[in-house]
Amino acid sequence: MWRSLRPIGRSEASGGYRRSAWTGADAECRLWFQAQAEARGLDYEVDRNGNQWAWLGDPSRGDAVVTGSHLDSVPDGGAFDGPLGVVSSFAALDELRARKVSFNRPLAITNFGDEEGARFGLACVGSRLTAGKLTREKAYELTDADGITLPRAMEAAGYDPAAIGPDPERLARIGAFVELHVEQGRALDLSGDPVGIASAIWPHGRWRFDFRGEANHAGTTRLVDRRDPMLTYAETVLAARREAELAGAVATFGKISVEPNGVNAIPSLVRGWLDSRAADQSTLDTVVTGIEKAAREYADRHGIDLDVVRESFTPVVEFEHALRDELGTILGGERAIPVLGTGAGHDAGILSESIPTAMLFVRNPTGISHSPAEFAAEDDCLTGVTALADVLEGLACR
Repeated sequence: MWRSLRPIGRSEASGGYRRSAWTGADAECRLWFQAQAEARGLDYEVDRNGNQWAWLGDPSRGDAVVTGSHLDSVPDGGAFDGPLGVVSSFAALDELRARKVSFNRPLAITNFGDEEGARFGLACVGSRLTAGKLTREKAYELTDADGITLPRAMEAAGYDPAAIGPDPERLARIGAFVELHVEQGRALDLSGDPVGIASAIWPHGRWRFDFRGEANHAGTTRLVDRRDPMLTYAETVLAARREAELAGAVATFGKISVEPNGVNAIPSLVRGWLDSRAADQSTLDTVVTGIEKAAREYADRHGIDLDVVRESFTPVVEFEHALRDELGTILGGERAIPVLGTGAGHDAGILSESIPTAMLFVRNPTGISHSPAEFAAEDDCLTGVTALADVLEGLACR
């Protein structure tokens, strides 16, 4: 399975993956998912929001156990973020069938669409729409860098954008959702454990900073006469690092747009996107407020106009304690399974207000993610499959 999925959307130049939503690579991944479902005799369907489902048993019975993740990627992303959870879900089902267990609840494997938000700037679009956390109107306003709207992209890929929206009937069928994911940090590597259980997802958001100055000639304009928004942007990037360090949080300007974007032109507009996350809401508010305050002070000093827009936000997610504890009991042995928080967002977090959700993490020895260097050892991946199979057996077969 891993070998058959691995080449799709891979850049020969970087070794990373480019599987943005509703592109050719995304379509190939979807065909791969469908083939895996049909090869196992599962009932395959695509919901109104473009999420893929593979069912074992009658979903109308309700109280289903669902597992899965996503197959899209960030630009030049790694091979494990998302796909490991989908591949492991199919492998876990194979393991359960090899054990010849009897299922007392319906089981489904899912691939949620546009989890990374790489193309339209909003993460977890498929699960947000399903859970009613993204309205059809707002979804229709999402636009990629080429000016293509989300509905136009869906339609070009063969899906009906008029159907998107909340799907409470589907969520009502689900009794538990368990997502396996490669850890996007080094906590398990430091503890020496191949698998862990998620406790919570840090609150996180994305803010757009628009610095507007005055375009001018880079060779003839005196430094004292310039209204250069790039300077203010650069100072704000440093302020973000400083505020995050002081608070024990994280803050990153990872995307930038410049106008007119000429080598010999002073910019008229520098637009930067801030991603910030913290262990609790108060800390996150402190960090973002501090960054904005510093940005406005720099802007005033250099004669720059500044607008700050919060484009997305997800509050802290505490995974349901009962389900989390049940996973700990199922997997418990001589050594307790570590429970750890994460600063990364996931579909499981989006769905947590609607249905009981939980997550398993597989060790990442480098701690690197969203990069071609992302890695998980084969033995650890197989341990993750076994752990997921044990969990699914405990939830769906006993």
